[in-house]
Amino acid sequence: MKLIDTKNAPGAIGPYSQAFVVGGTVITSGQIPVDPADGSVPEGIAAQTEQSCKNVGAILEAAGTSFEKVFKTTCFLADMGDFAAFNEVYARYFVSKPARSCVAVKQLPKGVLCEIEAQAEV
Repeated sequence: MKLIDTKNAPGAIGPYSQAFVVGGTVITSGQIPVDPADGSVPEGIAAQTEQSCKNVGAILEAAGTSFEKVFKTTCFLADMGDFAAFNEVYARYFVSKPARSCVAVKQLPKGVLCEIEAQAEV
């Protein structure tokens, strides 16, 4: 197992890691839309989805892979009413059209609107 830790994505806010590479696969922790530079969270589902995707991308890059190699994501939304707007941004990043689960949850850390985790080939 190889630990992935990059300053280009937010650090863990609990007892977990950003990601691990196991065999030929990287598995990321869920990425919320926190800007790693200053800890801010943008307003609105589109901007928050964009930041979550950027955070996933930074971890994929640190692991030596990219969005094109993602084969599975799990997505969490605070409100399923945001599904269409979330998908619009998500589709620009996850071009491989990975298998996906997307569920609405009661609450996400820091009161954010979305969280994305990914698995990709390295």
